[in-house]
Amino acid sequence: MAAAHQVSAVIFDLDGTLLDTERATRDILNEFLAAYGKVPDPEKEETRLGQMYTESTTGIIKDYGLPLTVEEYSKAMHPLYMKRWQKAKPLPGVKRLVKHLYKNGVPLAIASNSIRTNIDHKITKMEDWGECFSVILGGDQVPNGKPSPDIFLEAAKRLGVNPSSCLVIEDSVVGIKGAKASGAKAVAVPSLQSQRQHYSIADVILYSLLDFDPELWGLPPFEDRIQGVLPIDPLLSTAQIGDRILNDLHRVISDECTYDCIPDQISGIYLGWAKSKVLGFSKVVIGTGWDFSQQTIERVMLVEFLDSSGRIETEPVKLLLIGYIRKLQSTDDILQALIVTNEDRSIARDVLDLPAFSGYANDLHFS
Repeated sequence: MAAAHQVSAVIFDLDGTLLDTERATRDILNEFLAAYGKVPDPEKEETRLGQMYTESTTGIIKDYGLPLTVEEYSKAMHPLYMKRWQKAKPLPGVKRLVKHLYKNGVPLAIASNSIRTNIDHKITKMEDWGECFSVILGGDQVPNGKPSPDIFLEAAKRLGVNPSSCLVIEDSVVGIKGAKASGAKAVAVPSLQSQRQHYSIADVILYSLLDFDPELWGLPPFEDRIQGVLPIDPLLSTAQIGDRILNDLHRVISDECTYDCIPDQISGIYLGWAKSKVLGFSKVVIGTGWDFSQQTIERVMLVEFLDSSGRIETEPVKLLLIGYIRKLQSTDDILQALIVTNEDRSIARDVLDLPAFSGYANDLHFS
């Protein structure tokens, strides 16, 4: 099938696109503002996604009436962020995509609104795959940060390609605007699901990079699925199993810990293992996505036990997601979209018996 677009280089944002730094640092502002008797305003904080550091900092000081200069605020906050950045994990599909493109000779760049010294601290977490990027640019290395196209134009120049032949992968609206203004193609992977409606100018909108299709952009195809399943870095969740919806499919009752290790970008049908007192280790198919039908957007997770014999643990169950089967066909009716099909069950039963997946059914991976 002919590619819809031909790109010769790929430019990635960093925070919220490559690394889940936003989740790692999520509580820092809450704790800092509490010392001044303030509470973060979620709507205001959402507007700061992807902003330049100075713009974001100035806005925080003004919005919350903090008796601090930008320099004083930065001096107090920077050590807190430095510590948390080290805990930031790669987002789903990132390492797979970066290594795949690098192996196939596709020039890669990082273009972030973060200042360069902060970028250098963050990318130490990227280990060997951080070396795949031949160009790394911070917002302080160009005249204007995103949504200006400056950083993407400079990245293309340093990569030695025309901006129009670049593909930019971004999680923020300001980043997408900057990418499109530069003449590049843009893939949006929103880190805030409540803002998905604002990404319409992107060429493609994904939930996660697990759904990225290289062939759409004239890039070499992936060839790493095992019997139709994409192995992923394990994602652990602790859940209370709720009412039966259909057959052995149950709704997960979430609490404050259920999604601690599950990035917001995770959506689709997955396979893995459950560990409970009643069943021990059990094969499961897990569907998760977002319900946009209500005023408040909510995450929904369903789990089907493939070998439960009708018994379901009433105590919290640990779920380990280790393979990605497919994306959701539609999110108009989220419960219907998360229904596990016979094909999903068949794939899961067979694949979870393979050595690459069966080895996760032990206590070491559930600790």
